[in-house]
This record gives sequence, C-alpha cells and structure tokens, in this order.
Amino acid sequence: MTLVPGARPQLRKRAARDWSKEKSARFLHALMETCNVSEACRRSGVPMTVAYRRRKMDAKFRARWADMIAIAYSRLELVLLDRALNGTEKVTFRRDGSEERIREYPNHIALRLLQMHRETMIEADSQLPPDDIEEIRERIVRKLQRMKKRDEAEEAGSRELRGGDGPCDGGAEGSEGGASAPSD
Repeated sequence: MTLVPGARPQLRKRAARDWSKEKSARFLHALMETCNVSEACRRSGVPMTVAYRRRKMDAKFRARWADMIAIAYSRLELVLLDRALNGTEKVTFRRDGSEERIREYPNHIALRLLQMHRETMIEADSQLPPDDIEEIRERIVRKLQRMKKRDEAEEAGSRELRGGDGPCDGGAEGSEGGASAPSD
C-alpha cells in the first residue's frame, strides 16, 4: 500500500511500476556496476525520467546515487591504473600463421592519472620530518602553558574584585595570582 497525496489522502495498492526498495536497490547496484544512468535504468526496468525525478525529490536516494557513482569511479580508476602499470596484451597474426603477443602500455592513461594525483603526491612529499614535528609540539605546549598562566592570573584578579569569594565558575581553585605572561 502507498499513500496518495491530495486534498483527501488515500491509501492505494502499489502498482508494479511504482518505486520500491527492491527496484531502488537494483537501480543503484546497476549504477555502481556501470557508472551509466541509462544502462542502470535499462537493467532495473526504471524509466530514466522516474530515476531523475526520484533523485531530485529523495535526499537519501540522491546520497546513495552519489555514493554509487563514487564507487564506480574508484573502480574505473583502479582498472585504468592496472592497465597503465601492467599494460594490456595485444595479439597480432603474421602472414605465416604464427602469432606475436606484445604488451601495450597506454602512456596517456598513466600521464592523466599522474596529473590527477599530483596534489596528493606534493602533499605527501611536504610532510614534516619528525624533528620538526617535535619542535612544533614543544612550541605549542609552551604557548598553552603561557595561556593557562594568563587565564589563572585573570581569574585571580577577578576574585579580588569580587571580594575574595571562591571561583564563580568552578575553575582555578588554589591557583596563585601573578602578572600575566606575555602573549605571542
């Protein structure tokens, strides 16, 4: 049964052509396998206009659609990477009837993949050496300690202005007052 909207909403029996969870799953699976909406529609028996309307109106379906496209692109990229690294075997036949097998490497695919991932490689190469990371960590700890001392000093000053009452927000009990630390 499905709810039909209108002035007086009604329940009606679901038609075979209506959208269902099974139909949605078939469509999305075909989309993941083919990365082609028209082929996914053909395989799942869903009209293309219905699929696009569903994507427009259903946020969950739209998100799953995007996920399936992302998976399909990842799979395609892996296939292309495999071809670029391992090549494809090409068989040619000679006039004497013998065959020659050669491996072709599509350089244009390899170059495109390198271009796509250049930023990732630059980022990986620009990682800081461990010594630099330790120095940065020490500087951050020192700065946090200075900020803590400054906050404690401000809290002590505000307690004095209130007449020596305890901390009003439950922090810095027993902290010692003093001058504020210089900030960076």
